[in-house]
Order: sequence, then C-alpha cells, then structure tokens
Amino acid sequence: MRERLKLKPGEQLKHERSRSKGTMAETDIDTYLVVNKSGEIVGSVVHEDHTAIRGFNRTQTLIQKDAKGNIIVDEQWNGD
Repeated sequence: MRERLKLKPGEQLKHERSRSKGTMAETDIDTYLVVNKSGEIVGSVVHEDHTAIRGFNRTQTLIQKDAKGNIIVDEQWNGD
C-alpha cells in the first residue's frame, strides 16, 4: 500500500484507527494521518481491504487527501 502513496520527503503515516464493516466484517478500514517533519498534519489516508464472502476475492481501495481535502491518490486494485 505505501508504495502507492505520494509522500513528500520527511512525511510519515501515523495510524489513527481501524474498524470493520459488513455483515461478516468482510471489510477492514484503516485510517492514517500524514504528518510532516514538524509534526503537523498535512493529509490523510484511508485504506479499505474487502474480501468477498463468495469466492474470497480481495479488493483494496486507497484514498489519500491533502489537508484541504483535495484527493491526491484514488486507486483500487485486486489481490495482494
């Protein structure tokens, strides 16, 4: 997942929270803050990992936004 993000030098991810959704908790959602060298929050990342109940197909979604809410990365892919 990290290789798909567009982080500037010195920026790091800080895990904010995890949760699951769906009738069988088939979707894991992790939320991260993007923090710069000074410790300021400069963006956010939401990563969703969904495993289909039938067929066990896996789909992942990644959305990265800057501090103003502008989308920087919006990707979806299947598999690992």
